[in-house]
Amino acid sequence: MEITIWSYFFCLLGAALAGMINTFAGNGSVITLSLLTEVLGLPGQMANGTNRIGVFFQGIGSATGFAKSGISMGKQSLQPIIVTILGAIAGVITVLEISNEDFLFVFKWAMVVMLVVVLIQPEKWISKENHLKTYNPWVSIPIFFIIGFYGGFLQMGAGILLLAVFVLLSGYNIITANALKNIVILVYTAIVLVLFAWNKQMNWGMGLILASGQTAGGYLSARYLTKVADIEKWSYRLLVIVILIALASQFGVF
Repeated sequence: MEITIWSYFFCLLGAALAGMINTFAGNGSVITLSLLTEVLGLPGQMANGTNRIGVFFQGIGSATGFAKSGISMGKQSLQPIIVTILGAIAGVITVLEISNEDFLFVFKWAMVVMLVVVLIQPEKWISKENHLKTYNPWVSIPIFFIIGFYGGFLQMGAGILLLAVFVLLSGYNIITANALKNIVILVYTAIVLVLFAWNKQMNWGMGLILASGQTAGGYLSARYLTKVADIEKWSYRLLVIVILIALASQFGVF
């Protein structure tokens, strides 16, 4: 596969789009993983590790933005951080033991599942209202571990799953839930990065190119696009389109 300067430019724009999607919903890794495997030609395992570079740097930008907005997590983030870290470590250890072909198989079918999840009750994904609930820690702790495992294994869609748990089970409002989601992902991604790097499953050059796009996209969208009318609806539609395109590519439609 020939990689040209236009390939990198296209990846930079795609990463910026991923950063924007992650800002409003999550699942931007659908774009970045597809770029790394389909455009830049990285093997599945290498793409999975390289993708975490952008996730980490975008997490720093998002966490900094929330902190400057006066949103403090305090002790409420301790439990989900610890549990998801344990799950993420287990997930990374598992994914490092499988082949590139097995990873791409999981990646492809995970996108199918994610499309179904996104299409179910779309009004909940675009709603601006909060419906707070209490939660049972005996239920939430296993869920956090499973999401952490999934995040360590693949990452794609982990933000959406965390956001759903924090809002629907933990009872946080959507703003606090987003801030908490970013902190949890940032912390466990830092550990995941070390594990992938230790096993030489990263391309730092390609990863930093995508990271710059993701960070810029996240910042600019949070700074300006939040003022656009019905941005939740447009973000949701964009998310569905991105998943459909990625699925079409993985299943050989084009």
